[in-house]
Amino acid sequence: MSKRQLVVFVEIALTLALGVVLGSLKIWQMPQGGSISLGMLPVLVLALRRGPLVGVAAGALGGLLGLIVEPPFIVHPVQFILDYPVAFAAVGLAGLFSASWRSSARTQAWSRGIALAVIPGVATGALLRYAAHVVSGIVYFADYAQGQPVILYSAIYNSYVLVSALLCMGAAILVLPALERVVPSENERS
Repeated sequence: MSKRQLVVFVEIALTLALGVVLGSLKIWQMPQGGSISLGMLPVLVLALRRGPLVGVAAGALGGLLGLIVEPPFIVHPVQFILDYPVAFAAVGLAGLFSASWRSSARTQAWSRGIALAVIPGVATGALLRYAAHVVSGIVYFADYAQGQPVILYSAIYNSYVLVSALLCMGAAILVLPALERVVPSENERS
């Protein structure tokens, strides 16, 4: 194993640990699962610094780790896959904007990095996670809609992801430049 691979594995482990801690500090808990928290923040930061492959892997592992930390709400194997590994792996797709982040970080053009990487990266990861939860809700949680259109019910119920995304976006805007000053992502990639 190379030094670079070891560093990436350690970063993923630290990301997962921090994600568990931040995910446990809930601002609001939904009745059938889900919460408003900063639990997505570590995966978003890692993905923006390391890219989509590392971000997706960390997100999927984080989704599975969440099953150990909290009792899962599982009604069907496909719902399990959509709500846990797929939804959280989607957060790692924020890494699609990692090249823009690294380019901005290299020149310390923080406002450029925020506009071209952080905002679209967080939006992409969060919206894809939201989509996975909404599809799961439409298919497997229609009984909870109680006469409402199931699509509307699922879209509204899962909107906690969007609120969490806004909180994570604000935190990422503060955290990423500070982290970049302490541990530059360019140095890690060499």
